[in-house]
Amino acid sequence: MNIRVGFGYDVHRLVEGRDMWIGGVKIGHSLGLLGHSDADVLIHAVCDALLGAAALRDIGYHFPDTDERYRGIDSKVLLSHVVALLASNGYKVGNIDATVCAERPKLNPHIPAMQATLAPLLGVGTGDVSIKATTTEHLGFTGREEGISAYAVVLIERR
Repeated sequence: MNIRVGFGYDVHRLVEGRDMWIGGVKIGHSLGLLGHSDADVLIHAVCDALLGAAALRDIGYHFPDTDERYRGIDSKVLLSHVVALLASNGYKVGNIDATVCAERPKLNPHIPAMQATLAPLLGVGTGDVSIKATTTEHLGFTGREEGISAYAVVLIERR
């Protein structure tokens, strides 16, 4: 069996007047995430991890923020494109392990919905999509509630 591992990281600034999308789920909060797309920090980290595992560059290369086609785009669409790109290169997703860093809002209640949203897009079961939430104990930009970050590790397998 030919397996590969990838790592992804993303961060977006918290701002007023934007919706908050994390893991493909809209989360009610007084602030949202700023970005060219819907700024789904978790999906972006997963996309980068998947692309990295297959040595296919990064999310900015495939979906540049200078391209108006991607302005406001639903990141689930980007993830679907990434999974299709991996498939065209002979890979399938094995599993995902991700962590979202945010002081607020509390994300744990939303994790099952995120898993249920992401699993079919990735072509895996919900048990293959691990999502964890943590804070940074009020340290750094996350602790000051200036932004939210996400980390993802993925395993892909050659078909």
